[in-house]
Amino acid sequence: MKPVFAEIITIGDEILYGQITDTNSAWLGTELGLLGVQVKQISSIADKATDLIEALEEAMNRADLILITGGLGPTRDDITKKTLADYFKCELKLHEPSLADVTELFRSRGREMTEANRQQAFLPESCIPIRNIIGTAPGMWFEHKGKIIVSMPGVPYEMKRMMTDLVLPKIKESFEFPVIIHKVIQTIGIGESFLADQLSEWEDALPENIKLAYLPHLAGVRLRLTGIGSDADELEDQLLKELSTVSNLISKHIFAYGEVSLEETIGMLLLARNMTIATAESCTGGYVAHKLTSIPGSSMYYMGSILAYDNEVKIKQLQVKPETIEQHGAVSEQVVREMAENVRKIIGTDIGIATSGIAGPGGGSEDKPVGTLCIAYSDATKTISKKLFFNKDRELNIEFTTMSLLNLVRQSLP
Repeated sequence: MKPVFAEIITIGDEILYGQITDTNSAWLGTELGLLGVQVKQISSIADKATDLIEALEEAMNRADLILITGGLGPTRDDITKKTLADYFKCELKLHEPSLADVTELFRSRGREMTEANRQQAFLPESCIPIRNIIGTAPGMWFEHKGKIIVSMPGVPYEMKRMMTDLVLPKIKESFEFPVIIHKVIQTIGIGESFLADQLSEWEDALPENIKLAYLPHLAGVRLRLTGIGSDADELEDQLLKELSTVSNLISKHIFAYGEVSLEETIGMLLLARNMTIATAESCTGGYVAHKLTSIPGSSMYYMGSILAYDNEVKIKQLQVKPETIEQHGAVSEQVVREMAENVRKIIGTDIGIATSGIAGPGGGSEDKPVGTLCIAYSDATKTISKKLFFNKDRELNIEFTTMSLLNLVRQSLP
């Protein structure tokens, strides 16, 4: 079966200037992938007619389906509709149903419709209008030289509603799709290059219809197996076989399958063991607690935290011995061990975990440079600590410490 390729074009100077984040493309890519469409390229362009025409011409050479978002508002910088009319050599004509929708939208909000908003109901004659029931800008569906071009608003909630209600069903009717299935393996504690070395022989032996993607993040790598075929059951069996093989090769680094975060995994492990946890944080400033409590239902296992940024708080609230700090320094395995043990006892949980470090960019020394980080785990039978070394970026150090500590919890749970 012939693959169906798509291209996504997002329009807006605000995207290029970094003033807003393009979330539309990620959402569209996910939805298209579920259909069996392969996204060939994603482009962000300025609010210029020449840029849109150039991007559209290039996309027509690569893709069967082109999705455009943005540039349909009532202001001067919204050039998409006029540019598409020029490109398809047609006039803009008033579309009465769209005008009725815009008129009703303003009436329902108790506002007077302006002439600029009325102009949004003028659409290229060659398009099939796509109704926008929650905004003022209709979408447009064009069929040209065997290709489908769809233009939608850039406002995410308007685009998603239009796509879900009208565009996706129409795309399904327009193409025959191959089956595409993704399998995700979440790994931690191993870098991309080391992982690739361990998987090289297996990866080289993968069937032609299965591809492996390495998607690195701060503490590990997200692996995505993508299979393409004509029979869903056969492809599922094929992918599960490969998943089993790769899992045996890197089992100690896998913390979950599918789109599951490390903090969500920790929550599931604690619930399964009926165990509770408390945190004692210094350099991470509450970020470990934030990660754990970002999961719905975390109140079932997360009990509380002591944020001991200053040494006096470590001594008075966490009952760390002054001599431990004097002898080893606040950033030491000895101190975080006491922090983890004591927060467990003070709050009354099964597990205590702790962080202390020099997040930066200042505060380091020759013996303990910026990026020196200590973490600890404690339960009723053991206490485990580690000293880590990262870099001089404060935010990355906090993130790295947090993910390393959560991974230590995963590895240490009874």
